[in-house]
This record gives sequence, C-alpha cells and structure tokens, in this order.
Amino acid sequence: MTTESGESMIEANGRRYAKPRAPVVVVCVDGCEPDYITQAIQAGVAPYLQRMLAQGTSLIGDCVVPSFTNPNNVSIVTGVPPSVHGICGNYFYDVAADREVMMNDPAYLRAPTLLAAFAKAGALVAAVTAKDKLRTLLGHGLQGICFSAEKADKASFADGGIDRVLELVGRPVPSVYSAELSEFVFAAGVRLMETRRPDLMYLSTTDYVQHKCAPGTPEANGFYAMMDGYLQQLDALGADIGLTADHGMSPKTDAAGNPRVVYLQQELDARLGAGSTRVILPITDPYVVHHGALGSFATVYVNGAGTLDKVAAALRALPGVELVLTRDEAVQRFELAGDRIGDLVVVSDHLTVLGTSAARHDLSGLTVPLRSHGGVSEQKVPLLFNRPLHGVDPNRRLRNFDVFDLVLNHVAPR
Repeated sequence: MTTESGESMIEANGRRYAKPRAPVVVVCVDGCEPDYITQAIQAGVAPYLQRMLAQGTSLIGDCVVPSFTNPNNVSIVTGVPPSVHGICGNYFYDVAADREVMMNDPAYLRAPTLLAAFAKAGALVAAVTAKDKLRTLLGHGLQGICFSAEKADKASFADGGIDRVLELVGRPVPSVYSAELSEFVFAAGVRLMETRRPDLMYLSTTDYVQHKCAPGTPEANGFYAMMDGYLQQLDALGADIGLTADHGMSPKTDAAGNPRVVYLQQELDARLGAGSTRVILPITDPYVVHHGALGSFATVYVNGAGTLDKVAAALRALPGVELVLTRDEAVQRFELAGDRIGDLVVVSDHLTVLGTSAARHDLSGLTVPLRSHGGVSEQKVPLLFNRPLHGVDPNRRLRNFDVFDLVLNHVAPR
C-alpha cells in the first residue's frame, strides 16, 4: 500500500504505518509514571533524556485501563485497545471453560500485531521483553527475533529467530526480581542494533524498581541513569526512538506505610453470603513478590439472578473504592472486551489496592511500602521522542498505543 506521494505504507488492524526511513526503536518502560523522568532529569543523572525533551518531543498520553502489563503491551504492539485485541488483563475467568487462567497464550489474541505485519512486509523486526510471560504474545506470528531477558539462555532460532543471546549481550541471565532484568533488555537492544540493525525494534522492561522505589529516590534515579545511557547509544546508532509506558505507579499505603487493601471477596462473602460472587484480580501473574497480586482493578461475577444492584451497592459502600461499573459501562468507558470481564468492574482510588481475601495474598515479600497500579490514577504515561514530530492534531487524545503511529508517521524528515 502506498500514499498519494508514493510512500510505502503497511496496514495493521485498520491503521496505516509508514515504513521506517531509519531504524525505529519503541521502548515500553514498565511502570513509568512521568515523574520518574522529571525527577531523574532534575537530579542531573539523565542527560540524554533531558536532550530528548529539548530537541525531540515530549507528550503525555493515557494507557489502557486496567493499567496492567499484558493489556497495555499488547495494545502498543497492535495499535488498538482491548476491545479489538481481546487481552483485558494478565489473568481472567474463562467462563466457557469454568477456570481462572493467565492470558499469556496467543490463542486469546483477537488481532495480529503490527510487528508481525512489518515482518511480513519484509522488515527486519526484533522484540525483546524482560519477563517471559509477554514473549509469546509479542512474538505471535512474528517472523523475526523475539526473546525474553528472563529466559535468554533458552532462546533459539526455531522459537525466537536467534540463539547464543548471552554471548551476544555479554551478560548472564539476571534475576527476574532485579533492575538487571531491564538492563539486559536495553543491552540486548543495543547489541542487536550494532549487529543486526533491525528496521523495527520493540523493547519492554519490568517494573521491579518502580514497585519498590518512588520517583526521585536514589534507586529510581539510578535505574533511569542506566536507561539514559543505553538510549543515548541507540540514538548514536541512528535510531528514531519512541518511549512510553504500559502504566504508571502509585503508593498504596496509609500514613504509617502499611498497605491499604480492600479484600473484596472477603467483604462480599460477609455481606451477601459465600458463593454469591466471584472476584477476579487481573493483575495476577507469576511474579507477585513485589505487589502481592494487589492492584487497583478487579472484576466481579455475580451468581444468581436479581442481585447485581445489591452487589454493586455493597461494593460502592467500601472505603477506597472509586468506581463500580456494569459490564456495559466498563466496555464503553475503558474499551474492553465484554466477554472477558465480569458483571461488574471495580476500580480503587489512588492510595488503595484490591484483593480477594487476606488469606490468599502473601505480603511477606513486601520489604518496602507497597506501590502498585491498575486503575485510572495510574493511566497517565509519557510519550517521549528523540526527534521532533509534525502533523499531530493538538486536540487528539493520545494513547500509549499511538506510539508506533507517532514515531513512524509523524517524525520530521531527517
């Protein structure tokens, strides 16, 4: 497909993207509320990010709600919301199968990725993710390079288009609960650009640091200083860079630093009787040490006819609950797939997280005050580019899943 000017275009999920004139790198910094970048720049530890603000383009956009990893990463690489691609959380209740399952299997995807579309059109495409839970979703249909830092030693040509990753990167496999997991992603991205020079590359980090450290803390600034150096290297290698986040991050504690948790299943069972509802927490994934499977978004299935209003009223009466929406209301407001959420959606406020029952959440791994995400309060994310953009409608509502459109279609010519 070409434009009227003869420029070659690639279509994916109803959106059209220009083929890159220079290598394009899109970075999803997990858990990056904009203040992390602001604080790192003000501390003087992120000179390249400061240069991006001065010489490129800095915008703020909205992520997908629920503001969790899977629905937002998939939205970014498909360019569309969950109502189209179908991934509404990290975890959901499969009503047909009557079981609660992770949403890591690409069988749950309802839309192809733009990464796969570019590779099919002849572009060399690479995707590197921190956690392996995303690898199969990002790599679905992709005839290119795709691997995770978590299992970089297991990458193969047959499964990810590459082998001997540890030798390429020159780093060992890092702990999944470490800042080094994200650093491996950046180091791999630089080495791939030096050795393979992908036309299009997607780098997705983990929010281990953001769950533990507030903006401006020495640990957070150290993480962004590390990232700053790798971004500078990618720029020096000639890449057009677009940076965004899958979600923000908020403190979820009281004044004493204790977690502020509303245990929805426990509360509903006490008020309405055991078995009257099923609470699902879409934040749930295999990596719960740093958040205890506690987030700001839950979905509730109501058992029995005529009880929906009663359950909704009980939920609205709970402290820390900001929104209770019916399925139809949530589908419209948050662009979700209605068959993959419950009868009700619950969103907590800025300082509160939602759980099921106290006995089902292990908080022993929380060595610092809880920080988490999932709600509207964690929706604002950066959209940062190392080049000026042109032709962007100032009245347009920007989303994190617009990042590929912005970097491919709106970067000013060199």
